[in-house]
Amino acid sequence: NGSGKSTFLRTLLGMIRPAGGQVTRAPGLRVGYVPQKLHLDPSLPLSVARFLRLHRRLDAAAVEALLVRVGVPGLAERELATLSGGQFQRVLLARALTGSPQLLVLDEPTQGLDQPGTAGFYRLIEDVRRELGCAVLSVSHDLHVVMSASDRVICLNGHICCEGTPSVVSNAPEYRALFGLGTGGALALYQHHHDHGPEHPDHPHDHLEHEGCDHDH
Repeated sequence: NGSGKSTFLRTLLGMIRPAGGQVTRAPGLRVGYVPQKLHLDPSLPLSVARFLRLHRRLDAAAVEALLVRVGVPGLAERELATLSGGQFQRVLLARALTGSPQLLVLDEPTQGLDQPGTAGFYRLIEDVRRELGCAVLSVSHDLHVVMSASDRVICLNGHICCEGTPSVVSNAPEYRALFGLGTGGALALYQHHHDHGPEHPDHPHDHLEHEGCDHDH
C-alpha cells in the first residue's frame, strides 16, 4: 500500500500531470479503464443503462449486449446503488469496453470481492483479452494471480524495484526481500481451476509445502 501503483496508472491515463519525465501515447490509442473505487451518491437516481451512456451513445441493444458480455444480463434498468459489489465491478468493466479498447487498464479490479467472484472476474478478463486482442495493464496485490496470468511484471515500492517476466521477478533479490521466498521460483501457485462453489466440495488446489491453507473459501 502507498507504493504509487494507482498514481502510476492515473499518470499514464493523463489524470495526473507527471512530476518529471513524460508519458508518450500512441495516436488514437483506445483505452478502457476500470478504477479501484468509484464513489457515487447513493441518493442519485442513476440506472446502469444511463451510467453506460454517460460518455458514449448506446442504444438499448448495445447496452444489453455489453451487460451480457460481462455476465450480468438484464441489469440495464437497475439503479447502480442497488448492485452487489460483484455486479458493480462488472458494470464498470462493461463501461470500459464500450469503445473496444486496445488497452484495458485495471486498478485492483477485484478489491472487495470474495474468492469465487475474484476467480470469475479474472476469467472474464482473460476472455475479453483473447476476444479483443487488447493489452491488459493491471494493478493487483494478489501475487499468485500476478505471477500466473502476466507476461510482464513491474514491482513497485515507491520506485521500480524489479521488472521482467514472472520467473525473473519472482527470483529477484529485491522481490524476495519484500515478499520472502513464499512466492519465489515457479511459485507452486494455488491451482484454482474453477470457483470454490458448493458444487465443487473437493476442489483441487496446491500450496507451497511450507504454507498453510489460510485463504478464504
